[in-house]
Amino acid sequence: MKSLMFDGRVVLVTGAGGGLGREYALAFGERGAAVIVNDLGGDIKGGGRSSAAADGVVEEIRARGGKALANYDSVEDGEKLIQAALDAFGRIDVVINNAGILRDRSFGRTSDLDWDLIHRVHLRGAFQVTRAAWEHMKKQKFGRIIMTSSAAGIYGNFGQANYSAAKLGLLGLANTLAIEGQKYNIHCNTIAPTAGSRLTQTVMPPDLVESLKAEYVAPLVLWLCHGDCQENGALFEVGAGWIGKLRWERSLGRTVRHNNHNMTPEAVRDAWNEICDFTDATKPANIQDSLQTLVEVLSRVDTEDRIKVNPTSAAGRMNPSDAVGRSLAEMSFTYTHMNTILYALGVGMSTKDPHHLKFLYEGHEDFSCLPTFGVIPAQSSMMGLSSVPGLDINLTRLLHGEQHLELFKPLPTSGTLTSKATVADVLDKGSGMIVLLEVHTYSGHELLCYNQFSVFIVGAGGFGGKRTSEKAVATVPPPNRPPDAVIVDQTSKDQAALYRLSGDWNPLHIDPSFAAMGGFKSPILHGLCSFGFAARHVLKQYADNDVSRFKSIKVRFVKPVYPGQSLQTEMWKEGNRIHIQCKVKETGGVVLSGAYVDLHAVTDSSVSRGPPETDELQSDLVFAEIRRRIRDVGAELVKKVNAVFGWEITKDGSTVRQWTIDLKSGGGDLHRGEYKGKTDVTFTVADDVFMDVVQGKIDPQKAFFSGKLKVRGNIMLSQKLEVILKDYAKL
Repeated sequence: MKSLMFDGRVVLVTGAGGGLGREYALAFGERGAAVIVNDLGGDIKGGGRSSAAADGVVEEIRARGGKALANYDSVEDGEKLIQAALDAFGRIDVVINNAGILRDRSFGRTSDLDWDLIHRVHLRGAFQVTRAAWEHMKKQKFGRIIMTSSAAGIYGNFGQANYSAAKLGLLGLANTLAIEGQKYNIHCNTIAPTAGSRLTQTVMPPDLVESLKAEYVAPLVLWLCHGDCQENGALFEVGAGWIGKLRWERSLGRTVRHNNHNMTPEAVRDAWNEICDFTDATKPANIQDSLQTLVEVLSRVDTEDRIKVNPTSAAGRMNPSDAVGRSLAEMSFTYTHMNTILYALGVGMSTKDPHHLKFLYEGHEDFSCLPTFGVIPAQSSMMGLSSVPGLDINLTRLLHGEQHLELFKPLPTSGTLTSKATVADVLDKGSGMIVLLEVHTYSGHELLCYNQFSVFIVGAGGFGGKRTSEKAVATVPPPNRPPDAVIVDQTSKDQAALYRLSGDWNPLHIDPSFAAMGGFKSPILHGLCSFGFAARHVLKQYADNDVSRFKSIKVRFVKPVYPGQSLQTEMWKEGNRIHIQCKVKETGGVVLSGAYVDLHAVTDSSVSRGPPETDELQSDLVFAEIRRRIRDVGAELVKKVNAVFGWEITKDGSTVRQWTIDLKSGGGDLHRGEYKGKTDVTFTVADDVFMDVVQGKIDPQKAFFSGKLKVRGNIMLSQKLEVILKDYAKL
C-alpha cells in the first residue's frame, strides 16, 4: 500500500505549540505538507503570550527537512492566520482547529469571564479561522477541516459546563459545514481525543496522562485530512491507539397525542416506558431521517393509530409468512401515444437531440416506446400492499429500495395492458422489512414485461423472518476500473413536475411544504425518473437507441436528486451487460448503485427493426462497429475524411443491404439505407467478399481489379476508409 503523503498541501494547526497540536504539525511536516504552526503562547487559562512554543515546533519540522512557518496570532483573528498561510505558501488546504484553554469551575461558581473566554477560544475561534479559509477552499474545490470536541462535550463532566457547551457546539458547527461543503469537496469531521496534554492534566491522574500519548491520535487526523478519505460529517472518539465512530440512536417512541383530544402530561407519564424503550431503535443520520417519523405521526393521528414499539414483531398481529404467494387485485392500464411521449419527456428526452424524435413524435417512421415505460403499468401495485393479508403496512414508511425490469418484446406505443402482482417473498432486516413484489404485465395473453419491486418498510423488522431470498434479483458492483463511457444530463427544474404526470402523484415531488416535512429543502425527483435517465443513456451509448436490443435493467436507489441537478451515468461494458452507476454531478453523491442493463446481442433475430430486408448478414457486425466508432470520435473523422460513402451489400447477385457513412456533416453518422443526396463514392460488394476483405483474406486492390469490389464516384476517396476502420478492420 502506498504511503499517505501531503506534498503540495498547506496545513494550518492552531494551538500547535505543544501536546496534540505539536504532534499534528510534526506529522504533517514529515509527510510533505507545508505547516503553519499557530500558538499564542499563553497559559492554560488563556493568559499571557509567547513565541517560544510555536518557534520550537517550527525548528523541529525544519530540522527534519520540512517546511513550516510560525504564527502567534489569536484564533479570534482568523483572517490573520489564513493570510499568513496564503502569503507564505499561496493556498490553504487543511485547517485543524485544536487551540483551547480551560477555566474549570462548578456551575454555580462559573463567572461571565469563565464562560466567555472558553467560548471565544474554542467555538468563536474555530468559527473565525474556518470562515477565513472557507472561500479559498471552495474556489480550489478542496478542503479538509477538523473540529476538536471532547468526551466532556459529548457526555458532560463535573466542573466543565463552559467547556462542555463549547465542545458540543463545535460538533454542531462541523455537521453543518459538512453539509454545506460537500459539493465543493470540503469535508469536515470532529474528533474527541483523549491524550496526555496540559488540558487533560487537570482531570486525569499523572500516570494515565503519561500513557495516553498524543502520537496515538495524530494518525486519525492525518487520514481524515487526506484527499483519498471521503469521510464527512462524522464524530470519532480516539485515544491509546483505539478509534471509534459515534452515531445517534433513537427509540421508536410513542405518539401520545390523539385526534380531537388534548395532549396531557398524564399521557406522557403512562407511555414513559415505551418512549424510553430502545428495542429496535432507529439510528437517524441526518435531519431527513429525524423528521421522517413526524411525517408518519401526522398521518396516524388522523386515523387514531399509535406508533407501537415494534408494530411487526412476532408478538403482534402480523404474520408476514401468510403474505408470501398472495396475489393482489389485477390491474388494467390503457394508454395512447400521448402517454409514451409524456414519459419520454419526463425522463429528459428533448427535441434538441434529433435522435430523440423517434420517442417524441408519433408520426416518426420508427416511433418507439422507451423500454423503461414498462414500470408505469405496474407501479400502482406497491400501493396495494397495504391490503395484503399478513402485511400490516403503513405506506408512509414505505421506501422504494430496488427495481428490476425485464422486457420480452418491445412495448407497444399504445394499448391496454393487464398486470398481475404477487408477493414473492418477505425478508426481515431488523430495522425494517423488505417485500419483494413481482408484477407480470400482459397484452392480451402475451407476456410483455416483468417487474420486481423491492420495497423497504421502515421499523417493520424484528419478526424473526429470514434475511435473504433466492428470488431477489441481485445487484452487481461495477468493474474495478475507470468507466468506459460517461453521459451527463442536466435535469430541468420542472423534471419532477413533468415525470409525475406518468402516474406517480406523491406530493413529495411537487409540494414544497410536504417535502419540508420529510426533511428535504425542496421537492425531490422520483427515483424511477433517475432510473429512466440512466437506462436511456445506455440505450444511446450501446444500442443506438434500438429498443429491441433492450433486455433488462436492475438498480438500487441510494440518494435523492433535486430537479435542476445533473445526472452523470458511468458505464462499463462487459459483453452484453452494461454496468452502470449514476451520480449527481454537482455533489458526487451516488444515486443508483449496483446497477446494470442487459442487452440482446446485435446478432439476435430479436433486434431486427421491422420486416428484415434479408437474414442477418456478417457485414452487419462490421457496420455496427463503424457506428460505434463514429459515435465516439465522429467529429474528428469528419475533419479527416470530409466525404459521404455509400455501400451496397449483395447476396446471390441481389442488393440486400444499403448503408450510408456520412463523414461530411455534423459529428458524422451511419444509417441503413440510401443517402438522400449524392454520395462521393459508392461501393458494391457481396457480403462474403466484404468479410474476406475486412479480415485480410483478400487484398482490396485485387478484389477491385477482379470485379468482386465495384466502385462508383471518386475512387481516390477509398483510401480514406482506413481512417474509419483503423484498429477494427483491414479494409
